[in-house]
Amino acid sequence: MMTLKELFRTKSIQDMEEPPSGKSLRRCLHAFDLVLLGIGAIIGAGVFVLTGVVAATKAGPAVVISYLLAGFASALAALAYAELAANIGGCGSAYTYAYVGFGELIAWIIGWDLLLEYGMSVSTVAIGWSGYVINGLQAVGLGLPNAIAHNPFAGGIINLPAVLIILILTALLSIGVKQSARFNSIIVLVKLAVICLFVVVAAFYVQVKNWQPFAPFGWDGIVRGAALVFFAYIGFDAVSTTAEEAVKPARDLPIGILFSVVICGFVYLIVAGLVTGIVPYTELNVASPIAHALLVIGHNVAAGFIALGAIAGLTSVMLVMYYGLTRVFLAMSRDHLLPPVFSRIHPTTLTPVTVIIYSGIVMAIIAGLTPINEAVELVNIGTLLAFILVCAGVIVLRWKRPELTTKFRLPFYPILPLLGIIFCLYLMFHLPLVTWGRFAIWLLIGIAIYFFYSRNRSLLQR
Repeated sequence: MMTLKELFRTKSIQDMEEPPSGKSLRRCLHAFDLVLLGIGAIIGAGVFVLTGVVAATKAGPAVVISYLLAGFASALAALAYAELAANIGGCGSAYTYAYVGFGELIAWIIGWDLLLEYGMSVSTVAIGWSGYVINGLQAVGLGLPNAIAHNPFAGGIINLPAVLIILILTALLSIGVKQSARFNSIIVLVKLAVICLFVVVAAFYVQVKNWQPFAPFGWDGIVRGAALVFFAYIGFDAVSTTAEEAVKPARDLPIGILFSVVICGFVYLIVAGLVTGIVPYTELNVASPIAHALLVIGHNVAAGFIALGAIAGLTSVMLVMYYGLTRVFLAMSRDHLLPPVFSRIHPTTLTPVTVIIYSGIVMAIIAGLTPINEAVELVNIGTLLAFILVCAGVIVLRWKRPELTTKFRLPFYPILPLLGIIFCLYLMFHLPLVTWGRFAIWLLIGIAIYFFYSRNRSLLQR
């Protein structure tokens, strides 16, 4: 029986520095690759879908303030991630940092939480991606039969496009991370070009009257909007899972994390301001608000390019979140908290092919057969918890092992990590009660697995 002291026993930094013999990944990612991975994970459903939904139902034109609040909380968490990623490393992201700072039980909880965040993100975005593709095919007269276009709950048999895109990404990630990074870079450049097109066109059609009233739902609506659009910033944490594959992790990880958050934050503010400036916010509760706004002002061709950009944006989000999921899974498997079979590295591609294939199959089944209507809020609460523990981890590590945090240090310690904890808690408390209930059920399942399987097989316990 494990004692309370053993339960919260932490790993040493040395345990994080080198992976087990014969199980290392290939170091091939540079700072520019990491910035593009971050942008690829962040810019997607947040800008192409949530902007309109939040403006119409939560914040009105003040959605720009919602993005600002969510961006500020994310920036504080990003600084904490940058410090821990540079000084601790490891492909497990917040799971690894929690293991070093808080012990095995907390590490398991946050790892289980990350599996929910990444896995549900990929499945949810795949369903959204499928919707855009199906609409695009219908527009050119190539509509799919209902049986293979929708899940059983929507009158079909299987959402085949959602399944296929996940299987394609499974093959791509299995081939190698460098190839995946190149594919992501191309997609990121496409969607940034499309966003620039929108900015150039929309700038000439802004009407100040559309920004009035600016905050029709009040401050409470702005904060609730921020709790929802927080989903738009999820993804930069996946950059921290590249620690084992970055060429110079101590330098490149902070660059990748911080630059991607700042760039995407500016994009969100500009797009949110423009879309509510050219169309009344009450008309934006649609599946593709950016394209809809361009259709309203008569730019049909530009709207078509926006739809293309949305498909590209959602593809890169799935790719990077899928990547992050497999690396967290790999880290937990190396520690024997999950079956060791998932930590096998292919000798040729140097990728964790086993976990890529198994997780891809599960996510494809979820995306193909089930509706996920409220997954955004469930993903958000899990991510906010991870961000809180990472901010707290900076404080704990500085206190316990200050000599180890020398490669990169966030400024204004401990003010910034404390602010990060406060802001993330503030946003969590503005999520619906039903979301808390579902999240509690997921955590209880995870805790049961830990006590019945993981704790006695843990590498640290052995």
